[in-house]
Amino acid sequence: MRRRGSDFRRPVRRRIPNVFWLTLCGLVILLFIVLLSRESQHPASRSAYTKRSSRHEKVIEGLNITDEMLSPDSVTRQLNDQISLAKAFLVIAKESNNLQFAWELSAQIRNSQILLSNAALRRTPLTTSESEIAIRDMALLLFQAQQLHYDSATMIMRLKAKIQGLEEQMNSINEKSSKYGQIAAEEVPKSLYCLGVRLTSEWFKNAYFQRKQKENRQIASKLKDNSLYHFCVFSDNILATSVVVNSTALNSRNPDKVVFHLVTDEVNHAAMKAWFTMNSFGGVTVDVQKIEDFSWLNASYVPVLKQLQDSDTQSYYFSGSGGDNRTPIKFRNPKYLSMLNHLRFYIPEVFPALKKLVFLDDDVVVQKDLSALFSLDLNGNVNGAVETCMETFHRYHKYLNYSHPLIREHFDPDACGWAFGMNVFDLVEWRRRNVTGIYHYWQEKNVDRTLWKLGTLPPGLLTFYGLTEPLNPSWHVLGLGYTNVDHQLIEKGAVLHFNGNAKPWLKIGMEKYKPLWDRYVDYGHPLLQQCNVH
Repeated sequence: MRRRGSDFRRPVRRRIPNVFWLTLCGLVILLFIVLLSRESQHPASRSAYTKRSSRHEKVIEGLNITDEMLSPDSVTRQLNDQISLAKAFLVIAKESNNLQFAWELSAQIRNSQILLSNAALRRTPLTTSESEIAIRDMALLLFQAQQLHYDSATMIMRLKAKIQGLEEQMNSINEKSSKYGQIAAEEVPKSLYCLGVRLTSEWFKNAYFQRKQKENRQIASKLKDNSLYHFCVFSDNILATSVVVNSTALNSRNPDKVVFHLVTDEVNHAAMKAWFTMNSFGGVTVDVQKIEDFSWLNASYVPVLKQLQDSDTQSYYFSGSGGDNRTPIKFRNPKYLSMLNHLRFYIPEVFPALKKLVFLDDDVVVQKDLSALFSLDLNGNVNGAVETCMETFHRYHKYLNYSHPLIREHFDPDACGWAFGMNVFDLVEWRRRNVTGIYHYWQEKNVDRTLWKLGTLPPGLLTFYGLTEPLNPSWHVLGLGYTNVDHQLIEKGAVLHFNGNAKPWLKIGMEKYKPLWDRYVDYGHPLLQQCNVH
């Protein structure tokens, strides 16, 4: 077959690639999707806008803001801004002793406030014409304040200086308050001093008391009878000790089985004996000793007495000039060196015949029968006490110096603190573990007061660490001498503790808790009336 010539051949058709058609289709589909999404978004955005606007309207309604106040051209808004700025300048003008300018500012602030008040009462916005003069006059005063350098930087500096001055005043007032409160807490009221003098006089001039004392020697066997309930109180406060004994007796199911061992100092010994001889406490046995009769209590054996002979210690506690002068006065109180406070660490030596004993502070009130304490199982521990670690500030790190390596190595900072004031002591276990020796060790290590500073609780926490059995909190309720205590806790509490400065026998005592203490004082007693005890 013959081929056609090139001039007579059909033209070849160019084919469009498949990739082109696929791309075109994809673009069309994408355009279609975009158009659909725009249509769907419009109503959503409109609804979101509607929601935002309704929320905005609710906020405005809640703040009582009007449309006129929100307007950038609002006269009311301008006046309010001027008043706020003028008040700030007024404070600085007074601080600068520019009293004339302060008076002008104050007068103009009042004028502007009157305009705003009148507009609010008639419920119509302020007009430019009626507020023009007030805005102009205030603007002139504000410009004048700027010329006096009452600008923002000056205001900030002055306010900072003022805040610093107020903080210094507050610190000074707090320090004085603490100092005077401590002095008030340590004072012996004239009425109690009078009671002590009169009782001492009665003891030495009244032959009845001497005869009564000889008769009481027949009860000596009770003082060593371990089948009875033995309590001890170490105090120089006659009336407070009387409340402890009386409240325990009145709330005891078997007062004839209760024995109180009281230890006082020589100054109050005769008065204390006279009071507990002339008054009956429902069959309770009471024995009174004086600390000076304990021959073993001397400087060679007792670290606290040894420290009292040190000149630095005397200066720190008694002159107030030694050591760190920033140390609060409560840490420098000489009463913390009193052997009546530290005698609690020598209980087995004070009462060598006893096996179990309950220690009570003289600022407690007993309102339940305590006989069950003597049958408690301490699980091999020496001290039964109520823990106070419900909050972190009552843990060991609150009372001890954990920057000292000795404290860090031996004691857990988060260990629970506990309270002195109502403690059950197993004296057999105490002697076996030589707890008094542990106390001596830590007292000697603290001769420079670097382990702790305050009171007998810190050495107690060290001495009885790992030897304390937690008791039910209802046995011992604390805080009635410095804080508010839940009424239900007070109702359930067996022993109420007026720990803190506000003791119930002082004028600074908390009035709402005084009746709890007063109910155990016989204010009709002739001696109390003579000494105006009330």
